[in-house]
Amino acid sequence: MTIPVTRRRENTRARLLDAAAEVFAEVGLEGASVEAICDRAGFTRGAFYSNFESKDELFLELASSVAEQRLASVRGRIEEFVAAGVLNGDADPIELVQKVMDSGLDDRLSVLMMSEIRIRALRDEGFGKAYLAQDRAMTASIEEIIQGIVDSGLFALRIDVPTAAQMLMVQWEGCMARAAVSGWDGEKLHRAGAEALGHLVELLIAPAAG
Repeated sequence: MTIPVTRRRENTRARLLDAAAEVFAEVGLEGASVEAICDRAGFTRGAFYSNFESKDELFLELASSVAEQRLASVRGRIEEFVAAGVLNGDADPIELVQKVMDSGLDDRLSVLMMSEIRIRALRDEGFGKAYLAQDRAMTASIEEIIQGIVDSGLFALRIDVPTAAQMLMVQWEGCMARAAVSGWDGEKLHRAGAEALGHLVELLIAPAAG
């Protein structure tokens, strides 16, 4: 039987997720124990397990939430630029991507989290399956964004949408991971990822057929 999600339950889950993000930022995935997360959120272990089956489930949801915030920001900016006429065939791809990706989100935190989650997925088959399902859902969201741009008639792609989505994900994640390892943070980290995406977009798009 599915437990209905009440407002109070939603607030509890949100506080646990916020606490998990804070604890993770301090001690990493392995160090972020259920006890530490509960202490930070001000809840008991019982409250935790009435909302999440395990720490793994919580961190997968947290990673999904962080990624969805990024995608929601991207969607919103694209809609704004289309309405304002900024998104057009004459726009510089690198400048355009930098504007679209400029969300003010903590990119370093998401890079660190996804890196540790992937290591966990490599070591645990069950967790790996859950991670891949989440990854497929994220890729599908990116495909929708790309397809919307193509459907607008402003750009055409040199390759199919699913392949473009995969390439953009790999480019972004790889560049951000290398930048984080190099010790970059804040604006420098963000600009490195956006610039790498911009160069790839420049290769992938072609002017729409007139």
